[in-house]
Amino acid sequence: MTKLLRPVLAVALLASATACAGASVPDRPAATPTASKSAGANPRPVTASMPDITGGNAGRAVEQMGPDTDVTLKDVSGKGRPVDDPAEWKVCHTRPGPNQQITDYPVTLGVVRVSESCAGTALK
Repeated sequence: MTKLLRPVLAVALLASATACAGASVPDRPAATPTASKSAGANPRPVTASMPDITGGNAGRAVEQMGPDTDVTLKDVSGKGRPVDDPAEWKVCHTRPGPNQQITDYPVTLGVVRVSESCAGTALK
């Protein structure tokens, strides 16, 4: 009987240790490679600072943010266009701002077409 209980106790001990160790690490849902990534109903903020990506290519900015960050791209030209191909857009504004801590999802990038100017745009 003791020989049977040892493996069961070992598994129970390992399971509880794994559960305790994992409790301090937030689960970050995998994102899909689209212009607007969805992290689920209750996404958790990452513990990182927003890089200064203003003026950069939106496609590369989304890649730089990584798959664990919920990113939304918003046309700030006032034309309300969908951002289907982020590589054809540039970043004018970010929320949170450059070098600020990311405390909430989604991270929002205010973008315009690469050929357009950011002058007079605002992220609302």
